[in-house]
Amino acid sequence: MKQVLQDKTQAELAEVVARAGEKSFRARQLGEGLIHGKRISEIPVSADLRARLLEEYEDEPVRIERVFTAKDGTQKFLFALADGNLIEGVLMKYKYGNTQCVSTQVGCRMGCKFCASTLGGLVRNLTAGEILGQILVVNRLLGGGLKDKRAVTNVVLMGSGEPFDNYDNVVRFLRNVTDGDGIGISARNISLSTCGLADRMRTFAEEGIPLNLTVSLHAVTDAERARTMPVANAFSIAEILDACAFYFQKTGRRYIFEYSLIAGENADLVHADALAQLLRGRPCHVNLIRLNAVKERSLRAADEANAQAFLKRLLSHGISATLRRSMGSDIGGACGQLRASYLENGKGNEAEPMS
Repeated sequence: MKQVLQDKTQAELAEVVARAGEKSFRARQLGEGLIHGKRISEIPVSADLRARLLEEYEDEPVRIERVFTAKDGTQKFLFALADGNLIEGVLMKYKYGNTQCVSTQVGCRMGCKFCASTLGGLVRNLTAGEILGQILVVNRLLGGGLKDKRAVTNVVLMGSGEPFDNYDNVVRFLRNVTDGDGIGISARNISLSTCGLADRMRTFAEEGIPLNLTVSLHAVTDAERARTMPVANAFSIAEILDACAFYFQKTGRRYIFEYSLIAGENADLVHADALAQLLRGRPCHVNLIRLNAVKERSLRAADEANAQAFLKRLLSHGISATLRRSMGSDIGGACGQLRASYLENGKGNEAEPMS
Protein backbone atom coordinates (compact mmCIF):
# COMPACT_ATOMS: atom_id res chain seq x y z
CA MET A 1 0.00 0.00 0.00
CA LYS A 2 1.26 3.47 -0.89
CA GLN A 3 1.28 6.48 1.42
CA VAL A 4 -1.86 8.53 2.05
CA LEU A 5 -1.58 12.16 0.96
CA GLN A 6 -4.57 13.14 3.12
CA ASP A 7 -2.35 12.46 6.16
CA LYS A 8 -0.47 15.66 5.49
CA THR A 9 -0.99 19.21 6.72
CA GLN A 10 -1.05 22.14 4.31
CA ALA A 11 2.53 22.97 5.34
CA GLU A 12 3.61 19.41 4.57
CA LEU A 13 1.87 19.55 1.19
CA ALA A 14 3.92 22.68 0.46
CA GLU A 15 7.08 20.67 1.16
CA VAL A 16 5.91 17.89 -1.18
CA VAL A 17 5.28 20.43 -3.93
CA ALA A 18 8.63 22.16 -3.36
CA ARG A 19 10.54 18.84 -3.56
CA ALA A 20 8.83 18.22 -6.89
CA GLY A 21 10.15 21.56 -8.16
CA GLU A 22 6.66 23.02 -8.57
CA LYS A 23 5.51 26.55 -7.80
CA SER A 24 4.11 27.13 -4.30
CA PHE A 25 0.53 27.83 -5.41
CA ARG A 26 0.24 24.18 -6.43
CA ALA A 27 0.18 23.23 -2.74
CA ARG A 28 -2.99 25.25 -2.23
CA GLN A 29 -4.57 23.67 -5.32
CA LEU A 30 -3.63 20.26 -4.05
CA GLY A 31 -4.91 20.89 -0.52
CA GLU A 32 -8.26 22.27 -1.65
CA GLY A 33 -8.74 19.40 -4.06
CA LEU A 34 -8.12 16.83 -1.34
CA ILE A 35 -10.42 18.59 1.14
CA HIS A 36 -13.16 18.58 -1.50
CA GLY A 37 -12.85 14.77 -1.52
CA LYS A 38 -11.21 14.52 -4.94
CA ARG A 39 -8.85 11.78 -6.04
CA ILE A 40 -5.31 12.90 -6.89
CA SER A 41 -6.04 12.11 -10.53
CA GLU A 42 -8.95 14.60 -10.48
CA ILE A 43 -7.08 17.59 -9.06
CA PRO A 44 -6.09 20.23 -11.66
CA VAL A 45 -2.33 20.33 -11.02
CA SER A 46 0.42 19.89 -13.59
CA ALA A 47 0.65 16.51 -15.30
CA ASP A 48 4.20 16.06 -14.02
CA LEU A 49 3.22 16.69 -10.39
CA ARG A 50 0.22 14.39 -10.70
CA ALA A 51 2.39 11.59 -12.08
CA ARG A 52 4.95 12.04 -9.29
CA LEU A 53 2.23 11.95 -6.63
CA LEU A 54 0.56 8.85 -8.04
CA GLU A 55 3.85 6.97 -7.88
CA GLU A 56 4.07 7.55 -4.12
CA TYR A 57 0.51 8.11 -2.87
CA GLU A 58 -2.83 6.32 -3.14
CA ASP A 59 -5.10 7.95 -5.70
CA GLU A 60 -8.22 7.05 -3.69
CA PRO A 61 -7.39 5.86 -0.14
CA VAL A 62 -11.07 5.76 0.93
CA ARG A 63 -13.95 4.91 -1.41
CA ILE A 64 -17.67 4.55 -0.71
CA GLU A 65 -18.48 0.94 -1.54
CA ARG A 66 -22.14 0.85 -0.49
CA VAL A 67 -24.74 3.14 1.05
CA PHE A 68 -27.46 1.70 3.28
CA THR A 69 -30.41 3.94 4.12
CA ALA A 70 -32.62 3.33 7.17
CA LYS A 71 -36.30 4.11 7.43
CA ASP A 72 -35.51 7.15 9.59
CA GLY A 73 -33.12 8.59 6.99
CA THR A 74 -29.92 7.54 8.76
CA GLN A 75 -27.30 6.39 6.28
CA LYS A 76 -24.64 3.77 6.85
CA PHE A 77 -21.60 3.73 4.60
CA LEU A 78 -19.39 0.79 3.81
CA PHE A 79 -15.99 2.20 2.88
CA ALA A 80 -13.35 0.33 0.89
CA LEU A 81 -9.71 1.13 1.64
CA ALA A 82 -6.90 0.97 -0.90
CA ASP A 83 -5.61 -2.34 0.52
CA GLY A 84 -9.03 -4.00 0.19
CA ASN A 85 -10.05 -3.71 3.84
CA LEU A 86 -13.55 -2.52 4.71
CA ILE A 87 -14.70 -0.12 7.41
CA GLU A 88 -18.02 1.53 8.10
CA GLY A 89 -19.51 4.85 9.18
CA VAL A 90 -22.87 6.44 9.85
CA LEU A 91 -24.45 9.76 8.89
CA MET A 92 -27.14 10.98 11.27
CA LYS A 93 -29.27 13.95 10.27
CA TYR A 94 -30.44 16.41 12.90
CA LYS A 95 -32.04 19.85 12.85
CA TYR A 96 -28.71 21.44 13.77
CA GLY A 97 -26.73 19.65 11.04
CA ASN A 98 -25.31 16.33 9.90
CA THR A 99 -23.23 14.22 12.27
CA GLN A 100 -20.87 11.63 10.83
CA CYS A 101 -19.61 8.71 12.89
CA VAL A 102 -16.17 7.54 11.72
CA SER A 103 -14.03 4.47 12.35
CA THR A 104 -10.45 4.68 13.60
CA GLN A 105 -9.36 1.06 13.12
CA VAL A 106 -10.15 -1.93 10.94
CA GLY A 107 -11.70 -4.12 13.61
CA CYS A 108 -10.88 -3.71 17.31
CA ARG A 109 -9.01 -5.63 19.98
CA MET A 110 -10.84 -4.30 23.06
CA GLY A 111 -13.26 -7.24 23.17
CA CYS A 112 -16.37 -5.46 24.48
CA LYS A 113 -19.18 -8.02 24.40
CA PHE A 114 -21.88 -5.64 23.18
CA CYS A 115 -19.88 -4.55 20.11
CA ALA A 116 -19.62 -6.34 16.76
CA SER A 117 -16.38 -4.52 15.86
CA THR A 118 -14.34 -6.84 18.07
CA LEU A 119 -15.59 -10.13 16.66
CA GLY A 120 -12.69 -10.52 14.25
CA GLY A 121 -10.11 -8.76 16.38
CA LEU A 122 -7.89 -5.90 15.23
CA VAL A 123 -6.75 -6.00 11.60
CA ARG A 124 -4.85 -2.71 11.52
CA ASN A 125 -4.90 0.94 12.49
CA LEU A 126 -6.18 3.59 10.10
CA THR A 127 -3.91 6.45 9.16
CA ALA A 128 -4.97 10.02 9.95
CA GLY A 129 -5.79 10.51 6.27
CA GLU A 130 -7.96 7.40 6.12
CA ILE A 131 -9.98 8.66 9.08
CA LEU A 132 -10.29 12.09 7.47
CA GLY A 133 -11.03 10.51 4.10
CA GLN A 134 -14.29 9.03 5.42
CA ILE A 135 -15.54 12.57 6.08
CA LEU A 136 -14.23 14.02 2.83
CA VAL A 137 -15.94 11.46 0.56
CA VAL A 138 -19.27 11.74 2.38
CA ASN A 139 -19.07 15.55 2.38
CA ARG A 140 -18.49 15.39 -1.38
CA LEU A 141 -21.33 12.93 -1.94
CA LEU A 142 -23.71 15.30 -0.14
CA GLY A 143 -22.55 18.27 -2.22
CA GLY A 144 -20.70 19.96 0.63
CA GLY A 145 -17.74 22.29 0.31
CA LEU A 146 -15.30 23.85 2.76
CA LYS A 147 -15.85 25.33 6.21
CA ASP A 148 -19.26 27.07 6.39
CA LYS A 149 -20.39 25.17 3.26
CA ARG A 150 -19.70 21.74 4.72
CA ALA A 151 -22.45 19.12 4.52
CA VAL A 152 -20.84 17.28 7.45
CA THR A 153 -21.00 19.62 10.43
CA ASN A 154 -20.25 17.34 13.38
CA VAL A 155 -18.03 14.30 13.85
CA VAL A 156 -18.09 11.47 16.38
CA LEU A 157 -15.24 8.98 16.71
CA MET A 158 -17.55 6.14 17.73
CA GLY A 159 -17.27 3.73 14.81
CA SER A 160 -15.13 0.61 14.66
CA GLY A 161 -12.00 0.70 16.77
CA GLU A 162 -10.79 2.26 20.01
CA PRO A 163 -9.47 5.75 19.14
CA PHE A 164 -6.89 5.82 21.94
CA ASP A 165 -5.51 2.44 20.80
CA ASN A 166 -4.53 4.29 17.61
CA TYR A 167 -3.40 7.36 19.52
CA ASP A 168 -0.88 9.06 17.22
CA ASN A 169 -2.97 8.73 14.06
CA VAL A 170 -6.12 9.91 15.83
CA VAL A 171 -4.42 12.97 17.29
CA ARG A 172 -2.97 13.83 13.89
CA PHE A 173 -6.43 13.43 12.36
CA LEU A 174 -7.94 15.73 14.99
CA ARG A 175 -5.34 18.42 14.32
CA ASN A 176 -5.93 18.15 10.57
CA VAL A 177 -9.75 18.10 10.70
CA THR A 178 -9.83 21.17 12.97
CA ASP A 179 -7.18 23.08 11.00
CA GLY A 180 -8.47 26.33 9.50
CA ASP A 181 -6.49 25.53 6.33
CA GLY A 182 -8.43 22.29 5.97
CA ILE A 183 -12.08 21.37 6.37
CA GLY A 184 -12.14 23.36 9.62
CA ILE A 185 -14.51 21.45 11.92
CA SER A 186 -14.42 22.93 15.43
CA ALA A 187 -13.18 20.68 18.23
CA ARG A 188 -16.40 21.54 20.08
CA ASN A 189 -18.30 19.80 17.27
CA ILE A 190 -16.28 16.60 17.69
CA SER A 191 -16.87 13.78 20.17
CA LEU A 192 -14.43 10.98 20.90
CA SER A 193 -15.59 7.77 22.56
CA THR A 194 -13.15 5.59 24.50
CA CYS A 195 -13.69 2.37 26.41
CA GLY A 196 -11.64 3.90 29.21
CA LEU A 197 -7.90 3.78 28.50
CA ALA A 198 -7.20 6.02 31.49
CA ASP A 199 -3.51 6.59 30.76
CA ARG A 200 -4.22 7.78 27.21
CA MET A 201 -7.11 9.92 28.48
CA ARG A 202 -4.70 11.78 30.74
CA THR A 203 -2.16 12.17 27.95
CA PHE A 204 -4.84 13.48 25.60
CA ALA A 205 -5.91 16.08 28.14
CA GLU A 206 -2.53 17.74 27.55
CA GLU A 207 -2.96 17.91 23.74
CA GLY A 208 -4.99 21.13 23.77
CA ILE A 209 -7.88 19.71 21.69
CA PRO A 210 -11.03 20.53 23.73
CA LEU A 211 -13.42 18.06 22.16
CA ASN A 212 -16.30 16.21 23.83
CA LEU A 213 -14.80 13.25 25.68
CA THR A 214 -17.16 10.29 25.98
CA VAL A 215 -16.37 7.23 28.07
CA SER A 216 -18.10 3.86 27.73
CA LEU A 217 -18.88 2.99 31.35
CA HIS A 218 -21.78 0.49 31.23
CA ALA A 219 -21.33 -0.67 34.86
CA VAL A 220 -21.07 0.63 38.41
CA THR A 221 -18.43 -1.78 39.79
CA ASP A 222 -15.19 -3.11 38.35
CA ALA A 223 -16.35 -6.72 38.68
CA GLU A 224 -19.55 -6.06 36.73
CA ARG A 225 -17.69 -4.03 34.13
CA ALA A 226 -15.17 -6.83 33.55
CA ARG A 227 -17.99 -9.20 32.55
CA THR A 228 -18.67 -7.21 29.38
CA MET A 229 -15.51 -5.09 28.99
CA PRO A 230 -12.08 -6.77 29.29
CA VAL A 231 -10.46 -3.32 29.56
CA ALA A 232 -11.79 -3.24 33.14
CA ASN A 233 -8.99 -5.64 34.04
CA ALA A 234 -6.47 -2.96 33.10
CA PHE A 235 -8.15 0.24 34.35
CA SER A 236 -10.53 0.59 37.28
CA ILE A 237 -13.55 2.85 37.38
CA ALA A 238 -11.72 4.96 39.97
CA GLU A 239 -8.81 5.47 37.55
CA ILE A 240 -11.23 6.42 34.79
CA LEU A 241 -13.00 8.95 37.01
CA ASP A 242 -9.64 10.46 37.99
CA ALA A 243 -8.67 10.76 34.31
CA CYS A 244 -12.01 12.43 33.54
CA ALA A 245 -11.47 14.91 36.36
CA PHE A 246 -8.02 15.69 34.93
CA TYR A 247 -9.54 16.22 31.48
CA PHE A 248 -12.04 18.69 32.94
CA GLN A 249 -9.26 20.48 34.81
CA LYS A 250 -7.22 20.88 31.63
CA THR A 251 -9.99 21.72 29.15
CA GLY A 252 -12.95 23.02 31.15
CA ARG A 253 -15.12 20.61 29.15
CA ARG A 254 -17.60 18.37 30.94
CA TYR A 255 -17.38 14.71 30.02
CA ILE A 256 -20.02 12.18 29.01
CA PHE A 257 -20.56 8.61 30.15
CA GLU A 258 -22.24 6.11 27.85
CA TYR A 259 -24.27 3.48 29.64
CA SER A 260 -25.86 0.68 27.61
CA LEU A 261 -28.92 -0.77 29.34
CA ILE A 262 -28.50 -4.56 29.40
CA ALA A 263 -31.37 -6.65 30.71
CA GLY A 264 -30.46 -8.69 33.79
CA GLU A 265 -27.05 -7.03 34.00
CA ASN A 266 -27.07 -3.30 34.77
CA ALA A 267 -30.51 -1.88 34.05
CA ASP A 268 -32.49 -2.11 37.32
CA LEU A 269 -33.15 0.77 39.69
CA VAL A 270 -30.54 -0.48 42.15
CA HIS A 271 -27.95 0.15 39.45
CA ALA A 272 -29.49 3.55 38.68
CA ASP A 273 -29.08 4.54 42.33
CA ALA A 274 -25.50 3.24 42.39
CA LEU A 275 -24.63 5.09 39.18
CA ALA A 276 -26.04 8.31 40.61
CA GLN A 277 -23.99 7.85 43.77
CA LEU A 278 -20.86 7.22 41.71
CA LEU A 279 -21.27 10.36 39.59
CA ARG A 280 -22.89 12.81 42.01
CA GLY A 281 -21.17 16.20 42.00
CA ARG A 282 -19.12 15.51 38.88
CA PRO A 283 -19.32 17.79 35.78
CA CYS A 284 -20.67 15.04 33.57
CA HIS A 285 -23.65 13.83 31.58
CA VAL A 286 -24.97 10.28 31.23
CA ASN A 287 -26.07 9.10 27.81
CA LEU A 288 -28.25 6.02 28.26
CA ILE A 289 -28.23 3.69 25.26
CA ARG A 290 -30.75 1.14 24.07
CA LEU A 291 -28.54 -1.86 23.43
CA ASN A 292 -28.30 -2.97 19.79
CA ALA A 293 -28.46 -6.75 19.70
CA VAL A 294 -25.41 -8.53 18.25
CA LYS A 295 -26.37 -12.00 17.03
CA GLU A 296 -23.04 -13.53 18.10
CA ARG A 297 -23.61 -12.37 21.70
CA SER A 298 -26.23 -13.35 24.28
CA LEU A 299 -26.83 -9.87 25.74
CA ARG A 300 -30.40 -8.55 25.64
CA ALA A 301 -31.58 -4.97 25.64
CA ALA A 302 -33.69 -3.62 28.50
CA ASP A 303 -37.23 -2.82 27.40
CA GLU A 304 -38.54 0.71 26.88
CA ALA A 305 -40.35 0.90 30.23
CA ASN A 306 -37.17 -0.17 32.01
CA ALA A 307 -35.12 2.42 30.10
CA GLN A 308 -37.52 5.23 30.94
CA ALA A 309 -37.62 4.22 34.62
CA PHE A 310 -33.81 4.16 34.76
CA LEU A 311 -33.64 7.63 33.23
CA LYS A 312 -36.27 8.99 35.60
CA ARG A 313 -34.37 7.65 38.62
CA LEU A 314 -31.10 9.29 37.51
CA LEU A 315 -32.86 12.61 36.98
CA SER A 316 -34.45 12.37 40.42
CA HIS A 317 -30.95 12.17 41.89
CA GLY A 318 -29.95 15.36 40.06
CA ILE A 319 -27.81 13.58 37.46
CA SER A 320 -27.80 15.12 33.98
CA ALA A 321 -28.95 12.32 31.69
CA THR A 322 -30.72 11.56 28.43
CA LEU A 323 -31.85 8.43 26.61
CA ARG A 324 -30.24 8.30 23.20
CA ARG A 325 -32.65 8.21 20.30
CA SER A 326 -32.28 4.92 18.43
CA MET A 327 -31.25 5.58 14.83
CA GLY A 328 -30.59 3.21 11.94
CA SER A 329 -31.37 0.02 13.86
CA ASP A 330 -32.87 -1.61 10.75
CA ILE A 331 -29.51 -1.38 8.93
CA GLY A 332 -27.33 -2.86 11.68
CA GLY A 333 -27.09 -0.29 14.44
CA ALA A 334 -24.21 -1.71 16.47
CA CYS A 335 -20.62 -0.87 15.57
CA GLY A 336 -19.19 -3.39 13.13
CA GLN A 337 -22.46 -5.12 12.21
CA LEU A 338 -22.54 -3.85 8.63
CA ARG A 339 -18.93 -4.82 7.91
CA ALA A 340 -19.38 -8.22 9.56
CA SER A 341 -22.55 -8.91 7.54
CA TYR A 342 -20.92 -7.81 4.30
CA LEU A 343 -17.84 -9.96 4.84
CA GLU A 344 -19.99 -12.95 5.74
CA ASN A 345 -22.60 -12.68 3.02
CA GLY A 346 -21.17 -10.31 0.44
CA LYS A 347 -24.10 -7.98 1.07
CA GLY A 348 -26.04 -6.29 3.83
CA ASN A 349 -29.60 -4.98 3.92
CA GLU A 350 -31.01 -2.99 1.02
CA ALA A 351 -27.97 -1.23 -0.41
CA GLU A 352 -27.25 1.38 -3.00
CA PRO A 353 -24.02 0.52 -4.88
CA MET A 354 -21.63 3.36 -5.64
CA SER A 355 -19.89 3.60 -8.99
